[in-house]
Amino acid sequence: MAFDFKKEYKEYYMPNNKPSIVEVPAMNYIAVRGKGDPNREDGEYKKAIGMLYGIAFTIKMSKKGDHRIEGYFDYVVPPLEGFWWQDGVAGVDYAHKETFNWIAVIRLPDFVTRQDFDWAVAEATKKKKTDFSKAEFFTYEEGVCVQCMHTGSYDDEPATVAMMHKYMEEQGYTLDINDERRHHEIYLSDARKVSPEKLKTVIRHPVRKIQ
Repeated sequence: MAFDFKKEYKEYYMPNNKPSIVEVPAMNYIAVRGKGDPNREDGEYKKAIGMLYGIAFTIKMSKKGDHRIEGYFDYVVPPLEGFWWQDGVAGVDYAHKETFNWIAVIRLPDFVTRQDFDWAVAEATKKKKTDFSKAEFFTYEEGVCVQCMHTGSYDDEPATVAMMHKYMEEQGYTLDINDERRHHEIYLSDARKVSPEKLKTVIRHPVRKIQ
């Protein structure tokens, strides 16, 4: 049976609908950076998602080709994730999505090296005749965070975020969003197939202990 990151690492991908504190180790990702409203049909974000999945499935299906990745095991491609911020805004202003900066990511299995990643970018470019040069091998250690499962529309996230922030303060933490640590979302539902009220999204915010 294929390795499923969501099932094997439930503490990162399947939290409860009540806030909790979690320490997230360094992970490697396929990443594409961009700006603008993610809902625009012809926007950067939609193109970025295509790049991410193009490379992710090139790596996953490498088992059927000539490129052999050392340590490869069959796995389910992990969910789409995103780091989000707006210049001059503390937190997220959902009313002005056009001002979003974002890094869209999909986690890579640990056996994927930078050389394997470079091969996948070149292979996807050749096979799909599309420019994948914006994709990067991105290593990120998120550290201590507060997180919660949000069920419902993305526009309703502020209520869940408020609950998270209340919880972190009760536990002796303060918000630590800055230029290196961002608002983080993990998308467990396909928004094209699931109604807004049933969408499941992990929301994660960096925190630090109050001294």
